[in-house]
Amino acid sequence: MEEKELYKELGVLTKEKNKWKENIPYVSSLLDHQSVKIQAKALWLLAEMGLEYTVLVKDAIPDIVSFCDSQNPLLRERAINALGRIGRGDYTLIESYWSDMFRFATDEEPRVRLSFIWASENIATNNPDIYKSYMSVFEKLLYDPDDKVRMEAPEIFRVLGKRRPEFVLPYIELLRKISESDENRVVRIHSLGAIKAANY
Repeated sequence: MEEKELYKELGVLTKEKNKWKENIPYVSSLLDHQSVKIQAKALWLLAEMGLEYTVLVKDAIPDIVSFCDSQNPLLRERAINALGRIGRGDYTLIESYWSDMFRFATDEEPRVRLSFIWASENIATNNPDIYKSYMSVFEKLLYDPDDKVRMEAPEIFRVLGKRRPEFVLPYIELLRKISESDENRVVRIHSLGAIKAANY
């Protein structure tokens, strides 16, 4: 099948959730495809399938992890996102890879740093306690030079603030300062949202 047709097929499958379960092995096999575009689409779809049918994507996890070392930032981004979605469904399946994910907080590509935050938000939703000793990593991302990363960075404080407000307490004044003075309106709004989520 031509790349264009295959990409279109995956787009259709994305919308047909009732067919996800039976197609997990097929989508997983596409991680070996020669096209980066198809690999990226397969990683994205496996991320969504992984949240819905977590245990069924277990066998694909090592292949997904292998893309974390790709020279292509899109593939790194998608792999990290997939680990986040799967980890939200069942943290134990990605636990052995979790600590290694923190290297992407300083990835040279903004889109990869952004994906790291998204993945962390997903995992923290059901497993907040594991982030207790890692809050300083997210504090640095509040100062990221990329606007999109800075827009998302307060969101991990919001997610954790709802579940473990004591983790966010040391950063309330910083978040308040950002909510009042940052040049980016979305950064200000998200920072204020994090404060409110923690009830401070």
